[in-house]
Amino acid sequence: MLQVVIIFFIEVIVLAQTIYIADDEKNIRELIANFLTNEGYQVTAFENGDELLAQFLVYPSDMVILDIMMDGTDGLSVCSMIRQKFNVPIIIVSARDSELDRITGISLGSDDYLVKPFSPLELVARVKAIFRRMSLDKKSDSVDNISYGNLTIDLKNRVLLMEGCPIQLTPTEYTLMVYLIKNSERAVSREELLKNVWHFDFDADSRVIDDVLKRLRKKIKDSDVKIESVWGFGFRIIKGVSDENH
Repeated sequence: MLQVVIIFFIEVIVLAQTIYIADDEKNIRELIANFLTNEGYQVTAFENGDELLAQFLVYPSDMVILDIMMDGTDGLSVCSMIRQKFNVPIIIVSARDSELDRITGISLGSDDYLVKPFSPLELVARVKAIFRRMSLDKKSDSVDNISYGNLTIDLKNRVLLMEGCPIQLTPTEYTLMVYLIKNSERAVSREELLKNVWHFDFDADSRVIDDVLKRLRKKIKDSDVKIESVWGFGFRIIKGVSDENH
């Protein structure tokens, strides 16, 4: 019986997804860590981005949560440095709520942007949604790849190729691209994307879609595939040049 219990706890430890947090506000850092730990995640909290980055480069985590304004290297810079080599999901948390700050965070590679003060339960929900989406992606159909125009997605290796050349995507960009291509015959609504790509089962700001799409459009601008807006509804992926000014 004791051996069974030991094996169970070892499996829990091995399977627990790891999350690194960097926030210079101790109360917020501990609050986030406590809520995520209670949900079964293995959490390590850091006082600043430099400490997190040093640890991450040695032992990468499954997710990173970063405050923007911290002593030393700011959160946006840490996000950018991580994103240069890793596709780990990144959530930015910040007291700065300007459109420029949000777009900058998303443009540098974050998968989500949450404004302080926020409910710890909302952060937990967003963390779960990202991990759930990644899990579903790994269980995708048995097809090895899908193509649209001169773009091909290698589903097994989670890579987007343009005429054989890889295009670096974040986890969110990848999932969005796969969904748009699989639904290329029709327009998809914002609500559908929030539910089926972001897997948000709560009311969420749909501006996050616009921010990620801006980044994705920029990455595929040299392809013969465009993502156009359907006014008042959502988006549609098309072949050929769109008249829309992206």
